[in-house]
Amino acid sequence: ASCAGGLPCSRCCGRPPADYRLQRCAGRDGLSQCDFRPHPHRDRTFSVSEGRARKRSLPSEENEEVNYEKLQELIEWQIDQGTDAIIIAGTTGESSTLTMEEHSKVIKAAVEFAKHRVPVVAGSGSNCTREAIYLTQEAEEAGADGILAVTPYYNKCTQGGLVRYYSEIAECTKLPIIMYNVPGRTGCNILPETAAKIFKEVENVVAIKEATGRIDLYSGEDGIVVPLMAIGAIGVISVWSNVAPAKVHGMCQSFFNGDLQTAMKIQREAQPLVSALFSEVNPIPVKKALNLMGREVGTLRSPLTEMTDANATVLADAMKAYGILD
Repeated sequence: ASCAGGLPCSRCCGRPPADYRLQRCAGRDGLSQCDFRPHPHRDRTFSVSEGRARKRSLPSEENEEVNYEKLQELIEWQIDQGTDAIIIAGTTGESSTLTMEEHSKVIKAAVEFAKHRVPVVAGSGSNCTREAIYLTQEAEEAGADGILAVTPYYNKCTQGGLVRYYSEIAECTKLPIIMYNVPGRTGCNILPETAAKIFKEVENVVAIKEATGRIDLYSGEDGIVVPLMAIGAIGVISVWSNVAPAKVHGMCQSFFNGDLQTAMKIQREAQPLVSALFSEVNPIPVKKALNLMGREVGTLRSPLTEMTDANATVLADAMKAYGILD
């Protein structure tokens, strides 16, 4: 398979070229398989990579300032391990504790560190539409390849409000947008009919995390990636991959290659680790895990607290059993 413009397909021929947003690929059996590619049901130029997008943990100094040197080190490690995309300033990246200036600066730094080797998708959702638009425009100016926009939180907007929210964000950017639906955190749920309406009416909304319909679906649950891919998901936006990027990439790639036994084996073997990574609210356990691995990503920002000793012991044991901690 090759792209219409003669560019290599990342699923077939290695890493994608630098300009993801111009890339279009017919792929195997007429299905799109490139990193930024048209949706199989509609002629949409924008999308996000099939496979695993890694939610980037935020490294910090003891004084809670962002550690940009460590951020660059972790992005390099992820790319070397085969990551398909970097998600920056999402939940795992402690975005809710970032100032507006820090938010924009972290996105810009991630884009610079990735150097167009993989797409960078920036978190830009807010419970204020004007703020979401501002962060989206800042991300586009910084060179991000896509947007992950969580639903408004706390103010519990209506389904009509969600349509307006995503429409207004989309009107202010040319970037592809992934809607992020996580009702347990936001108190706001995108209903299937609302997701379908948004996708039908808003051209550059291209995917949703944790929902269904004629739109690209990404798993947001590390424990059920393979089952979700079996019913149509095209990958995972992952916390687990912070500590085992090659494993998560290998699981997704095995599935895409038709090797379901290997994909299921990787999924099953990781279950104790995944459970431990969510024994407390994300990103508390994953940041503890990275520090245990010697990645030295620093402390959590208040109001998040360090992991309890009991859960930290369970996490360390799970990491040792999984082979990522001596």
